[in-house]
Amino acid sequence: MVVLAVTWMAKIGRESEVITIFEKLTAESRKEPGCLMYQVHKHKTDPRRFFIYEQYKDDAALEAHRTSPHFLQLAKKDLPKLGDRTEGHLLEPLG
Repeated sequence: MVVLAVTWMAKIGRESEVITIFEKLTAESRKEPGCLMYQVHKHKTDPRRFFIYEQYKDDAALEAHRTSPHFLQLAKKDLPKLGDRTEGHLLEPLG
């Protein structure tokens, strides 16, 4: 299994647009055969901060996600207009 943990910050006043895009990205990503989990979280006290937790079957499944039409449109084209990825970590479980 491969895990991706991403922190994302929306521009001031663009939070609702970011939520809409993340909702679309979540729905499409969860349909991918190698996606085990795709969950976006909104920070409880900072409405601009988001945390995305993703699990994929293997590296090939993650690569399939990164080259999917919905990812290329939503994550690579639409989201960068509304904020910035501030952190990203690629992880694997210990056991």
